[in-house]
Amino acid sequence: MPSKERKLSLASYDDIFKDDTARTDDQRERIVELPLDELHPFKNHPFQVRDDEDMQRTVDSIKEYGVLTPGIARPSLSGGYEIVAGHRRKHACELAGLSTMPFIVREMDDDTATILMCDSNLQREHILPSERAFAYKMKLEAIKRQAGRPSKENAGQLDPNFDKRRSNVIVANEAGESVKQLQRYIRLAELTPELLQMVDDRKIAFTPAVELSYLKPEEQTLLLDAI
Repeated sequence: MPSKERKLSLASYDDIFKDDTARTDDQRERIVELPLDELHPFKNHPFQVRDDEDMQRTVDSIKEYGVLTPGIARPSLSGGYEIVAGHRRKHACELAGLSTMPFIVREMDDDTATILMCDSNLQREHILPSERAFAYKMKLEAIKRQAGRPSKENAGQLDPNFDKRRSNVIVANEAGESVKQLQRYIRLAELTPELLQMVDDRKIAFTPAVELSYLKPEEQTLLLDAI
């Protein structure tokens, strides 16, 4: 019987003689220009993209120098890319009349992406109380899920040394807050949108707002009507 043909995959001359540094460079993340219409905001992104003076300065800078710091995105299951970091820069590119923006495309799970999204935005100078509240809450929940997730080696078993209270300490330390202050900020996420907007507008001070967050939603609505 004639022998079956075997298709051999031969490495190219360049691949054979590549050194370790060259192979590492091939695997390194690269900056790519992504079309703006293929970029989608992060799910439940808590940070507002405002057309304020800071945005105008960003637009002017992009027009003159381009985007100096690339964003970070991950492939989306529904097509295109989900922005992890760079929502404001993407909007500024749109206002500047650009059609693409440089991004680092990175594969990452939901919790890793959430933590990176929160950290990249919490570094900004001006952050509203509502933004801080939901960012702290999202990051805390993501860290708890990561810490409590069974490892591949011990499927079905939680880490016996895991203490969810430590997640509060991690988030607080990285944010430069006390654990108590972190918890107070997260309480603001329990306010109705209308009352939370009043906190952002400085019509309700932070400490009273925390106390109001313990009211039931219907009680908060009655309070708003009274105000």
